[in-house]
Amino acid sequence: MTAKELDFEELLKQYDYNFQKGDLIKGIVCGYDGQGVMVDIGAKTIAVVPNREAVEKDEKVEEKLEKGKEYEFLIIREEDEDGKFLLSRKKVNQAYAWQELEKAKAADETILGTIAGIVKGGILVEVSGVRGFVPSSQLRIKENELEVGGKLELKILTLDAQQNNFILSNKKVYEDSAVEARKNVFSQIEPGQIVKGDVVRITDFGAFVDLGGIDGLLPLSQLSWRWIDHPTDILNVGDKIDVEVIAVDHEKQRVSLSLKNLEPDPWLEAEKNIKEGDEVEGTITRIKHFGAFVEVYPGVEALLPHSEVTEMQNQNDTLIKVGDKIKTYILKFNPTDKRIALTVTKPEVKPEGE
Repeated sequence: MTAKELDFEELLKQYDYNFQKGDLIKGIVCGYDGQGVMVDIGAKTIAVVPNREAVEKDEKVEEKLEKGKEYEFLIIREEDEDGKFLLSRKKVNQAYAWQELEKAKAADETILGTIAGIVKGGILVEVSGVRGFVPSSQLRIKENELEVGGKLELKILTLDAQQNNFILSNKKVYEDSAVEARKNVFSQIEPGQIVKGDVVRITDFGAFVDLGGIDGLLPLSQLSWRWIDHPTDILNVGDKIDVEVIAVDHEKQRVSLSLKNLEPDPWLEAEKNIKEGDEVEGTITRIKHFGAFVEVYPGVEALLPHSEVTEMQNQNDTLIKVGDKIKTYILKFNPTDKRIALTVTKPEVKPEGE
């Protein structure tokens, strides 16, 4: 073999390749022709990356694939009659993006997606160039509050690159945050603490107060020392209040609260100012079949039994009603059990010591 033949043999070896569709290869950008990017991959001719396979919309090819730099590409079509290969840079990026998404799903990470479209049944989002779907049932935000181009925190529900199946949830981000917040609150909260909260719901039996991740129950009986008919008498949804923690059930994850415990116990003051046999004027707060409750001291209710109610009405020839002011006498006073019994007839009180 002559020297000239040897040189030709060496030249052929430079182009001894076995590139196939689906191969991941490296190539150096050597130019642009308006339709795509020219890439030297070591073949007989320059390979081509069409613009649609090079960059996303609104991206500049020259900025994403710089001339003279080496990048990875995927062969999407083998040599044509002219010996040219067709390459894709976007599919390489997508492949790496799917890998990163798999890691995010495995770690249950929160990712940021861009709203690409609002469709029937949910929204389309884009994460690292991969298009996914968020069903309406997995949205915590109302669809009419969303707009294309906006950002959304998401968690991955299902991910399958082969089937191009990518389903995400916005609601799960907040649900998982709430679970973590509940754990944190329950690890710190204990009876006797004074905590701040927001009234988030009101029912006939009390109010629910958000303590920063968990809702505690503020029962009707713990709202005030005074009698109130309904929580809305003193509270509204959205009110920010201080409450005392009176019980914590870690197993059932329940917290009981008190508002009245933050006020002085009126029975202690009543004990200093009221004694059996005293005549008192009070306001009727409730009327039951067994008698009437009368507020005889701010926050302190006493019971006027039914028989005494009847006698009072007979004496005055009138029916009593809630809101009436009446004069009665203290028949029995038990501050320990917080009970006072009233009578309309002045009782005989034995001198102390007898």
